[in-house]
Amino acid sequence: MAHRNLDQLDKKILKMVCDDARVPFLEVARACNVSGAAIHQRIQKLTNLGVLKGSQYVIEPEKIGYETCAYVGLYLKNPEDFDSVVSALRHIPEVVECHYTTGGYDLFIKIYALNNHHLLDIIHGKLQPLGLSRSETIISFKSIIDRPLPIDNMPIEDEDNE
Repeated sequence: MAHRNLDQLDKKILKMVCDDARVPFLEVARACNVSGAAIHQRIQKLTNLGVLKGSQYVIEPEKIGYETCAYVGLYLKNPEDFDSVVSALRHIPEVVECHYTTGGYDLFIKIYALNNHHLLDIIHGKLQPLGLSRSETIISFKSIIDRPLPIDNMPIEDEDNE
């Protein structure tokens, strides 16, 4: 995975759009003292580089009834089934994250469930049939820190070396 060198303008744009994804490009342009077209081009460049992955509304799961957040470490019976298990996990809507990790787990996932009974149904009815030898579940009581990476600490490209 390549590291992207970003300049001071990129950094300022990223800070503004990460603070408010709906900020108008013209407002960003005024704050950066460049044209709206320049901001549009920079946003497009950052998107094409994969630095920006789009914008979205963030739904608070608890506000729509999903009261249980759990992290589940999955152990596969047959590690060669890895790709098919990941594919199946993509079709379970309660699975919101899936990670390849170091350590004992073959996969580590994050799940939102309506309650503990629903979580048990997901584990027994949707996860176990995927070919797990076992799983380990950790229930999160509350997220204490949930934030994006700080833009202020991001390395910037040395403009003299361009």
